[in-house]
Amino acid sequence: MRFFERVHDRSIRVIYLTILLLGIAYGLAVSLIAVFLEERGYEEHAIGDLAIFFASGIMLMAIPSGWAIRRFGGRAVLVVGLLGFALAVGLFPFAESYAGLAALRFFDGAFSVAVWVASETVLLSRAPREDKAYFTSLYAIALSAGYVLGPVISWAIVTVATKTASFVGAGVLAIITAAVVALFLDPSAARAGGEADAGQELMSAEPARDDAARLTAGAVFWRIKMSCLATFSYGYFQASVVLFLPLYLKGQGLTERQTIIMPAFFAAGMLLFCNLAARWGDRVGHLRVMRTLGVIGVITIVCFLFVQNVVLVYATVFVAGAALASVSPVSLALQGLAVPARDLSQAGGLYNAAYALGMLAGPPIAGRLFERVSGHAMLLHFAALWTLFVVLTIVFWRDDPRHRTAGRAAASAS
Repeated sequence: MRFFERVHDRSIRVIYLTILLLGIAYGLAVSLIAVFLEERGYEEHAIGDLAIFFASGIMLMAIPSGWAIRRFGGRAVLVVGLLGFALAVGLFPFAESYAGLAALRFFDGAFSVAVWVASETVLLSRAPREDKAYFTSLYAIALSAGYVLGPVISWAIVTVATKTASFVGAGVLAIITAAVVALFLDPSAARAGGEADAGQELMSAEPARDDAARLTAGAVFWRIKMSCLATFSYGYFQASVVLFLPLYLKGQGLTERQTIIMPAFFAAGMLLFCNLAARWGDRVGHLRVMRTLGVIGVITIVCFLFVQNVVLVYATVFVAGAALASVSPVSLALQGLAVPARDLSQAGGLYNAAYALGMLAGPPIAGRLFERVSGHAMLLHFAALWTLFVVLTIVFWRDDPRHRTAGRAAASAS
């Protein structure tokens, strides 16, 4: 198979399997959070505020996760993160108070970001330079496939059992995933999945032993600022939409069962399109592709103001996933090209901290706009966010290594 020909590094394949299983676990839980909390009697602003605790966990643990990877190794951080997530999501439906729900959401975020940073660090450091976006797109495909399967499985579970069973199932699946990592991720993997990045050392799943010549956090951030801006925008949008778009669409005439499966269409758009976007980014420049996807995303968001038929709603959600969710793997690839491999764990922490900051800001603002103004105002402010992102991709167009390389080649030719 072509996949095994190009991805012959076992550590990368284990990362893909890990993120697939984790994506299913996320889908089992995320598709139910809004309606579960609404059944408990929480209003829109309370649901949005609860997401603050999830994002706070990510914010507080994103950068320390990078340190932990350098100190203890990727495999150890992955196993601990997966087990912690399993405990947090499995106990969520049993929390009796708002404080208990908030605490579990905090630890959900803290352990989740440890998994993300560890997975992305191992992947980026081992993927060949010329195919960064291709490899990150496969990572995104695995995650989005999980998000497609998760809500469908959740719908089936809720049909024959309860919402609580779906949350518990997510926890059990995360425990199984931790066992897969512990058993099959090579702790001494020392070779990349392809040709090593020129001038960069390789990072394995084991702790790094040489911290010499590392970039400062500020220098790393400036190199990856457009990746951070992209993931901030996506975190802001994703965290808000998963909570409030189902409630908005219920107000437009959709039923609860129709909204439960909606995240599967968003993930399906990413699943089918992100590899094409990634290969496009490897060829013409990652920042240019992110700009184009942002424009399509703005148009799609505006379309939500006018569509009410369930088929058209699902189609619009699909296109939104194809455009805006595909920004994520392309921005991750851009980050992987911007810093040396020895600084990838630090870059990964900053990148995920930006994602968490978006998640932290989005739901409270969106929830209050939805509650106090209208659902239309909420959607328009999402469109404004992505419009600003598109503008800044133009301002900082030189951050794309593809353009810098082209510029040097043109200068040499002249």
